[in-house]
Amino acid sequence: METIEVENRGIQGKVVAVTGGLGLVGSAVCLELLRRGALQVRSFDCRTTSPWSDRLKESGVHCIYGDVASRTGVEEALDGVDCVIHLASYGGSGKEMVRTRRIEKVNVEGTRNVLETCVKKGITRLVYLSSNGVVFGGNEIENGDEALPYLASKQYVGPYDQTKSIAEQLVLKNNGRTVENGHESVLSTCAIRCPLVYGPGEEKYLDRIISDARLGLFLFKIGDPNSKTDWIYVDNIVLALMLATTGLLSEHSKAAGKAYFVSDGNPMNFFEFLQPLLKNLDYDLPKSSLSIPLAVSLGNICKAVYIMLSPLLNQRWIPQPLILPPEVYKVGVTHYYSIEKAKEEIGYEPKTQPEEAMTETISYFKEKKRREVDGPSIYAWLFCVIGLPAILSVAWLPDIGPVPFLRVIALFIFRSMLVLRIASGIVVTVHVSEAVYALWLARRVDPMNAKAWFWRTLLLATFSLGLLLKRAKEVKQRPTTREGLLTDSFVMQV
Repeated sequence: METIEVENRGIQGKVVAVTGGLGLVGSAVCLELLRRGALQVRSFDCRTTSPWSDRLKESGVHCIYGDVASRTGVEEALDGVDCVIHLASYGGSGKEMVRTRRIEKVNVEGTRNVLETCVKKGITRLVYLSSNGVVFGGNEIENGDEALPYLASKQYVGPYDQTKSIAEQLVLKNNGRTVENGHESVLSTCAIRCPLVYGPGEEKYLDRIISDARLGLFLFKIGDPNSKTDWIYVDNIVLALMLATTGLLSEHSKAAGKAYFVSDGNPMNFFEFLQPLLKNLDYDLPKSSLSIPLAVSLGNICKAVYIMLSPLLNQRWIPQPLILPPEVYKVGVTHYYSIEKAKEEIGYEPKTQPEEAMTETISYFKEKKRREVDGPSIYAWLFCVIGLPAILSVAWLPDIGPVPFLRVIALFIFRSMLVLRIASGIVVTVHVSEAVYALWLARRVDPMNAKAWFWRTLLLATFSLGLLLKRAKEVKQRPTTREGLLTDSFVMQV
């Protein structure tokens, strides 16, 4: 009983606001705050929905729509709050990384708005989710600690880490500032420096990598195969944030005004870390490797393309970039940090070990794959999307546009228009027959996606049907195959 009281101290009976509360970490933090007895939990997010929003609302979380870049919105959301856990950020992955103005508005101006609102509204505790990139400039760091200095602006690998550094310094500088509540109280602040987060539902890194692997676009390993980086399981980062929150309550808090590195305490090579996950999803790690300079050059090409596409980056049909320069350094250069200070001063100890964490992550993504309509590589898509219309065009359309040129090529292969038209008829028949069979089979093994399997197989024929047949085989074997999901290779790596 005493342990529970200590665990919940500073949270029980309090009103707590979580900025970025609809994300993976934010939603987990909101639910943990409720579990620990918070009187009210508010999620403040610029999204109206997320994969976790329904569960949050059902659990009693007050979901407020708004942008931390708007001072008015922040003040309304934080009115009457006792403590803020500031998670909202932007630009850490993918096409977001080239939108430098938005990154600055959210990460710097948004944090300043939260701080000024805390002072104005008499809020005395603020925990900030920072990044271990605030001291990383692309050079190797082994077992770094909190004594490492901040860098000059131009030394950071990208605008995300640069702005997170500015924001963290703002947060720590405001520690001890008198708030306007009439009691001469002061604002206590703390920053938790977070590495890459993983776990069930992670949508920024793992989802993107898995999608690339499925499409055959996960092409290269990057950097030295012995390079290592930190990871943290979602439950462990939630624990660190809770410890920081309760730690700020003490009159002589060790956490106030300080930053802490946290992680699973198990640095690994980026690609070795991914291997058990991809293997369990039947995808392969890339066999080729790129040096850091070559990968940065490729990243700069991608960056230039996406800068030109900046006005369209909010559109969902714009795919994520293959790689960007900051990501090259983060996955290919050794940088990991000691968590000893967090252990000693706030009592942090990873509660979920890497083996269990990876098992849970694999289980989630395997189940997600079962729920979705699987697809072949991008090369199969291109072959069918280009090939099918092309053969129908040259067989039946008049001489318009590129048809005459394509027809010359087709006649070189098929020798006569009659054979060409017979071949086009066979192709269409095969596509339709396989699609009808796919519909029949999917209604038995994946009824929720039966129509999607039909249309995809109508377009992709054997490439799609083969995946459905594999799924049917798995469904048939599932009741008798209940072994664990974690591969021996991951255990050996750990």
